[in-house]
Amino acid sequence: MAKTGARPAAPPAARSVALALVGQVLARSKPLDQVLAESRDLARLETRDRAFARVLVVTLLRRLGQVDAVLGHCLERPLAPAMARTRGILRLGAVQLLFLGTPAHAAVSESLALAEAVGQGRAKGLINAVLRRIDREGAALLAEQDAARLNTPDWLWQSWSAAYGEETTRAIVEAHLAEPPLDLSVKDDPVVWAERLSAELLPNGSLRLASGQGAVERLAGYEEGAWWVQDAAATLPARLLGDVKGLRVADLCAAPGGKTAQLAAAEAEVVAVERTRSRARRLEQNLARLQLSAEVVVADARSWQPDQPFDAVLLDAPCSATGTLRRHPDIAWLKAPVDLPPLITLQDALLDVAVAMLASGGCLVYATCSLQPEEGPDRIAALLSRRPDLSLVPVEPAELPGLAEAVTKEGYLRSLPCHWSARGGLDGFFAARLRREA
Repeated sequence: MAKTGARPAAPPAARSVALALVGQVLARSKPLDQVLAESRDLARLETRDRAFARVLVVTLLRRLGQVDAVLGHCLERPLAPAMARTRGILRLGAVQLLFLGTPAHAAVSESLALAEAVGQGRAKGLINAVLRRIDREGAALLAEQDAARLNTPDWLWQSWSAAYGEETTRAIVEAHLAEPPLDLSVKDDPVVWAERLSAELLPNGSLRLASGQGAVERLAGYEEGAWWVQDAAATLPARLLGDVKGLRVADLCAAPGGKTAQLAAAEAEVVAVERTRSRARRLEQNLARLQLSAEVVVADARSWQPDQPFDAVLLDAPCSATGTLRRHPDIAWLKAPVDLPPLITLQDALLDVAVAMLASGGCLVYATCSLQPEEGPDRIAALLSRRPDLSLVPVEPAELPGLAEAVTKEGYLRSLPCHWSARGGLDGFFAARLRREA
């Protein structure tokens, strides 16, 4: 019996979706998380194809410097700007051959099919020749590369080398090249949930699972709100506030809400301030799933005025996020030195209003997920120079179990991606704790 009506469109091929995603990130400078969340074509893929498309994109962004160096060696002349799609196809083909272990016949034939599908049929001869050369010579070319240097933009390498030394910078970048594990913060007993999830219990109380877990919504405990996803390093700034039970605490720039959840689970009276309504809605949804309570205020913290002072303020300020490249490799290629001055201006403004919200004797923790000194210790030095009523409360190694190396000589928290390297690393965070004079 013949079927009637319009046929549903065939789902797009995973490589075609990956090509479009890479173009949006690198050509349109869109954050990868946003691109992944907004892609209807990605959502239409079968689970396995969706995972493959994501691996293609993330691996390319992690290894972009190496991939482009190999392509530069294998191309007789640089590609013209008008050949952006051909460059994208070559990059994806190279990633499969160099890093994903895709059989050469599949990587080449699928790249040629992709070229035909996206209107790049005239470049098939070039694509075929370059990818077959990479198949022959790629392993030898990789062996000669300085992977750490190639995958790090010059400005970041120079900044980190000046701040941490070249040896530590290399360790940081090597941590960026591996897929990070999945960290969870647990609402109740982490020992129980470590056993249920077959997870490693970290010294800070976080649970760590190997990467590749699939959709987190399918893990035990998600539906009942037993835990939330949060890098182990991201839990540390809220811990610096100490025992917050019964205290009135402001969490500024609060979404997506991991730190709000920490404070609420510790029985603080939390007011979470978030400028963007959509992000505030996500925060509220996360709190509802976790069955935790906090007052959510949709406002720009720079102009919002509370009705009474707070015992403590946690300011996880907007920043360049260069400490999170292991989870967000696109940041390396989307950020530039020109992005720092406006962020620094915003951070200073937020610090000033955070201090104004503090009661006498109150505690302020300032944090950024940035490795840039300009967004960390430099901001605190500037704040202390203009606010004599503030004093630094140094972080003690005992407050960071198993992570004494993250305490600086000044008494700041400074986690690096290479810390806990044997366990899978950490995001890079800076945090400082200050007290307002009574």
